[in-house]
Amino acid sequence: MTSETVQGNAGNPGVQTRVVLVMGPSGSGRTTAIAALEDFGYETIHNLPLSLVPRLIDGPLDRPVALGLDVRNRDFSVARMIELIDRLTHNPALKLELLYLDTQPDVLVRRYSETRRRHPLAPADAPLEGIRQEVDLLAPIRARADVLIDTSAMTPHDLRAEVGRWFDMGHVARLVVSIHSFSYKRGAPRGLDMMFDCRFLSNPYWIPALRPLTGLSPEVADYVASDPRYREFIAKVKDLLLFLLPAHVAEGKSHLSIGFGCTGGQHRSVAVTETIAKTLAEAGWQVSKRHRELERQAQTLPEVRTGSGA
Repeated sequence: MTSETVQGNAGNPGVQTRVVLVMGPSGSGRTTAIAALEDFGYETIHNLPLSLVPRLIDGPLDRPVALGLDVRNRDFSVARMIELIDRLTHNPALKLELLYLDTQPDVLVRRYSETRRRHPLAPADAPLEGIRQEVDLLAPIRARADVLIDTSAMTPHDLRAEVGRWFDMGHVARLVVSIHSFSYKRGAPRGLDMMFDCRFLSNPYWIPALRPLTGLSPEVADYVASDPRYREFIAKVKDLLLFLLPAHVAEGKSHLSIGFGCTGGQHRSVAVTETIAKTLAEAGWQVSKRHRELERQAQTLPEVRTGSGA
């Protein structure tokens, strides 16, 4: 993508305005995706009737637009939606992209059971019936998607990051590096570009005083760093990343996701993630970090602030 595809066309009819249509079954994460796009600088409107979309797009646009479209709208039909996609696609002033959020039916059923909501297409039946109807209804639109994101195993944080990989307007200027710590017992995070195994380092879990702490604490970080192999490992990873990052920029990549894993995702991988994130930031790279297992603990056991597992 070039910078021309992400700028508005106000006062410059030769530049395309980026328009993102966001669709997917109810419960797939449309609200989260729309909120992320708004944070990325898009003008966003959720649940806009199809009949109003051309009127909105035909007006002056000074920045990219993201529209959330829903089968619940009174004038929605698949035929009208396909017609709208074709119309906007052939508008030379626009760069249209259809973002479709896909989710496995069993995951949607679980999400509905957690929220205790009724499905809008089958309010009198079990949610599964409405989910099946909506998935079947949206199949022709799913087939037209420019970007398809499966949100089945994603948290809202994961979805926001994935939307950012495709639509964050800041990607034109520089590469964004995200660094994740995780537990191999729970599996590697989705979408990692590189992954490093930290399980060879000395494990603080076996030290009673360190077990309840995390890699964010100085005591654990110092213990992990005391492993004779630690310094060389960090140096080699640093050298590798500082060699690869400019190459990814030259290739046109906008986002690079790097993971560091250990057994429980609480000690070693967290400490290494903190060190590498600081190292890359000091080298001038735009870095974000996430400690997946610590986030899980904070969500499920908010009263325990230091963790309780390996």
